Amino acid sequence: MKITATRLRAELYQILDRVLKTGEPVEVTRAEGTVVLRPLVSERRSKRLGRRPKTNPDLVVGDPDELIHFDWSKAWKPRL
Repeated sequence: MKITATRLRAELYQILDRVLKTGEPVEVTRAEGTVVLRPLVSERRSKRLGRRPKTNPDLVVGDPDELIHFDWSKAWKPRL
């Protein structure tokens, strides 16, 4: 698909959604040249690879009931 920079400006989010959904690149033409918008990883490829769970460094591993009786007084530093 080829569009002008003016149309891209007017329909930016719709065009970005379309590129991500279909994987089809969009050529944006300007007087200075052409820019191609394309997804880094297409939907078809990501489905093949499967989705990896995101890691969370703040995740608590263990029994959540132990947090109820945890003493936070040494770690807690209130802002004044």
